[in-house]
Amino acid sequence: MNTFFSSFRLFFLLTGWLLLSIAVSCVDSVESTVNSSLNVIIVDGTITDVAEQQVIRLSRSQADRLTGRFGSVPITQATVTIIVDSSEVISCHETVDGSYQLPSDFKGQVGHAYQLQFTLSDDAHYESSTEVLQPVAPITLVRAQFNSNSLSSTQRLNNVYTAAHDFYVDFTDPADQTNYYRWEWKDWEHQEWCRNCRGGRYQITNDQGALIEDCVNEQFAYPAFDYNCRTQCWEILYSNDLTLFDDQYTNGNTVKALRVAKVPLYSKEHCLVEIRQTSLSKQGYAYFKRLNDQTQNSGGVAGAQPALLVGNIYNRVKKNEPVVGYFSASGVSSMRYWLTRNDATGFTPGLFQALMGRDPVNEPSYYGRYRPPLAVCVSSESRTPVKPLGWQE
Repeated sequence: MNTFFSSFRLFFLLTGWLLLSIAVSCVDSVESTVNSSLNVIIVDGTITDVAEQQVIRLSRSQADRLTGRFGSVPITQATVTIIVDSSEVISCHETVDGSYQLPSDFKGQVGHAYQLQFTLSDDAHYESSTEVLQPVAPITLVRAQFNSNSLSSTQRLNNVYTAAHDFYVDFTDPADQTNYYRWEWKDWEHQEWCRNCRGGRYQITNDQGALIEDCVNEQFAYPAFDYNCRTQCWEILYSNDLTLFDDQYTNGNTVKALRVAKVPLYSKEHCLVEIRQTSLSKQGYAYFKRLNDQTQNSGGVAGAQPALLVGNIYNRVKKNEPVVGYFSASGVSSMRYWLTRNDATGFTPGLFQALMGRDPVNEPSYYGRYRPPLAVCVSSESRTPVKPLGWQE
């Protein structure tokens, strides 16, 4: 069977679920099962068998000392390693706060065992259970179909737009084992706006002529100015729908037209979509299924309080310390699909409006002869100046 749950990348889903659980528990005077989550570590990390950037993310949920509001902060300066087959040690390096990247030439292998270990700056040591990387059946066909009412009330763009393209896959499930699947999507959209500056203006150089390519804070009447891209640029968007599936009723059979993704109709421009079909262990599937059940059934404050969603990571000394998240190892089959959106009907917000919730604001030209400048497209997880493989002009 398959099940959908809302997720803007797993890490943010875990964080959002945890904060919602805290908010619910704080309304009830009765001690809740999530009271211990007021200060808890959140872990997101998956080893895959493809040559790609592989990152472990660590954060901690906690309340702001001044406002009392709950949020999450990245855990920095941790020592993070991956243990392969209980012997080989792979070190990760911190790229940005809370993100620890494996070596660029590393990729997992089917049948090998992987374990996450990390030590915090206070010498607290954590480790995961061992995950064996399972193979995944290859995708044989991907197709897309426009659906004007695809997005639910919690998924709508700007809480208004319901249109999306539903993606369906075909694959043949292996008969010799029980298989568990997870799907994600990745969408490249052509981006025309590369920088937003609040309370200031974009500057290529400073007053001394040094290259800065950044916003310089100044006070203007407008709360923000937006700057067009100097070169080609692509926005990278990630799953709003993550699908789980087990082969209880399809073992060894060909699965046809299984809906695995809903890519919102940000605009009617062409885009490139990658569908990823990944394997899960039985324990990993059970964890994500529980996550789905709790996010779908959190209900009101009168209902049962959500249990703290502890995964397969624990403190080696304080074994009762709750750690949220799951470290997994997955085989991957992916397929890219050029989506023309020629079949789309109705009104769309446009990419900028969909992401920002407003129209762009140009800096007035009277601020200078050579203004406004064009902004650089900065490479990140959500943006790239490099033409993606499969993009059609």
